[in-house]
Amino acid sequence: MAKRDYYEILGVDRGSGEDQVKSAYRKLAMKYHPDRNPGDKEAEEKFKEATEAYEVLKDPQKRQAYDQFGHAGVGQGAGFGGFGGFEGFDLGDALRAFMRDFGGSSIFDDFFGVGGGGTRRRRNRGEDLRIRIKLTLEEITHGVEKSVKVKRLVGCDTCGGSGVAAGSSRKPCPQCKGSGQVRTISRTFLGTVQQVTTCNMCRGTGEIIADPCKTCRGEGRVRGSSQITIHVPAGVSSGNYMTIENKGNAAPNQGEPGDLIAVFEESEHEFFTRHGDHVLCELPISFTTAALGGTVTVPTLNGNAKIRIPAGTQPGKTLKMRGQGIPHLHSTGRGDQLVRIAVWVPTKLSDEDKKLVEKLAASESFTPPKAGKSFFEKLRETLGV
Repeated sequence: MAKRDYYEILGVDRGSGEDQVKSAYRKLAMKYHPDRNPGDKEAEEKFKEATEAYEVLKDPQKRQAYDQFGHAGVGQGAGFGGFGGFEGFDLGDALRAFMRDFGGSSIFDDFFGVGGGGTRRRRNRGEDLRIRIKLTLEEITHGVEKSVKVKRLVGCDTCGGSGVAAGSSRKPCPQCKGSGQVRTISRTFLGTVQQVTTCNMCRGTGEIIADPCKTCRGEGRVRGSSQITIHVPAGVSSGNYMTIENKGNAAPNQGEPGDLIAVFEESEHEFFTRHGDHVLCELPISFTTAALGGTVTVPTLNGNAKIRIPAGTQPGKTLKMRGQGIPHLHSTGRGDQLVRIAVWVPTKLSDEDKKLVEKLAASESFTPPKAGKSFFEKLRETLGV
C-alpha cells in the first residue's frame, strides 16, 4: 500500500510552521493514542502514522529532504530519519516520540538509551509488546514488584532459534546477494534518486533457508509466554510507562528481541482521590467534635494517624497533613494529605436527645449569622466551589 503524504496525514499546508505542525500532531495523537483506544488496531495504526509524519515535518533537515524527494528522501538508507529510516517504525517508537515531546512520561528512558533525542533501532528486531499494569494508591505510594505473564513469541527450542532444520544450512539470498538490502534508482526532474530498502525475500538477513525447521517453519520463533518481574518505583502516575528491554517478541532468525512497554494505570480508591502527588479524603466528624474540637484518627496511605480538629471547625474546611501524600517520582519528598471535614448529622434522636438539641437551639451561640453576600462568598471559598 502506498504511503500517504505526511502533510495530508497531519492536515497542514506545506508552508506551515513548526508550531502548526506540532499542534496538528498533538490533536491527532491525543485522539488516536492507545490509552484512549485500548485494543483498537486501526487507532494504533493512525497514531503511528501521525507520529511518523510529525517526526519528519518537525525537523527542518528531514522536511527539506521529504519536500525534494518524497518518502524516498527519508526512507531507510536515505541518511535521514531519527529512527534510521521509518521502515519498521513500531508502536514503541511512536510512544517514545510522543512522550518525549508531550510530557516525558517514560520513567526510565534515560537508563535504556532512548531519553531525550531519539530512539534506537536494530536490524532484524522482534516486535515491541505493550501491557497495562493496574496499581492501587498504596502500591504507588510504596513502590511494588509485579510479576506478570506475557504472551509472546519466543525462540524455537527445536532449531535453537535459527529456523534451520537439523543437517541443513543457510544460503546467500539470490535477490540481494547476501547484503540484506535492495537498491533502486529512479530518475526525476530533480536528478537521480537512490533508495535503499530491506530485501523482502530474506527480510534483511542476507540469507535464505533451504530446509526450514518444521516446528517454527523457518521463523526461528514460536508462540509462548514468559513470567516477567517489573519493579515499579514509588510515585508513578497513570500514563507513565516503563521500557523493559528484550522482553518483547523474539526476532526471526536469531535477531534481537523487541521490548516490553509496561503502561501504568491507577485504580480508583474507595477513600482517597489523587491530585498530583497530594491525596484528598473526606472525614466525617460529630457535631460535638466540630464545635468543641478534639483529636480524631484518620486513615492515610501509610496507616492510621491522628489529626487535631480545632474548635468551631466548619463543614467543608480542609486540613493539611504534611508529607502523608505520594512520593515525588523524580525528586525527594512527597505530597500532602488534604482532609475535608464533613459534619455528621444523626438521622434519629431519642426523646431525651431532642430535648437537649432544642435547648441548645434556643441559645444565641447556635443561631447562624445573617446570610449576607460576604457570608456566602466565604462559604464558597471554604467548600472550594
